[in-house]
Amino acid sequence: MTDLLAAAAAAALVFAATNVDDIVVLTVLFVAARGTGRPRPWHIVAGQYLGIGALVTVSVVAAAGLLVVPDPWTGLLGLLPIALGVRALFARSDDDEPPAVVGSLVGVAGVTIANGADNIAVYVPVFRSLDPASGLVWLLVFAALVAAWCTAAALLGSHPRVVALVGRIGHWLVPAIFIAIGVTILATSGLLPT
Repeated sequence: MTDLLAAAAAAALVFAATNVDDIVVLTVLFVAARGTGRPRPWHIVAGQYLGIGALVTVSVVAAAGLLVVPDPWTGLLGLLPIALGVRALFARSDDDEPPAVVGSLVGVAGVTIANGADNIAVYVPVFRSLDPASGLVWLLVFAALVAAWCTAAALLGSHPRVVALVGRIGHWLVPAIFIAIGVTILATSGLLPT
């Protein structure tokens, strides 16, 4: 029993460490959902689950030795948030609403996957070392923490000061966050020469 509790605590720590940046992205998405109606809140939650599920699946497959994509090439996923951010900058209008960078479940999942490409580097060695019971505990903890992350972001996204801040500077802040995430993914992946 203590082994399973230790596994749960380790899973929570690893999830929090690898997904702390998702709070910012999710908060921005929930603010956009309040302001523009896109993406819908259920798209954000389902997209986050879909994205994290894809990252975990790839990590488990890689841990089993079946992944043939070299680690640095996962950095190409950074192009997705860059493209979304650039598109939102050029789609600017004169109204006061922040641009809808992501407007669907698939878009949210794509951003989650792109933003979490570096998670794979952490998850692969962990999943390689887990026995089946501990692996199941990790998956359950991850599922619970996705819900906690979405709840925290939804609460932040409904806070009047956060909404006001994004309303004032959202025209460039929302796309800038996505571009910064993409650049960070590319820069830290090892794909680009130093």
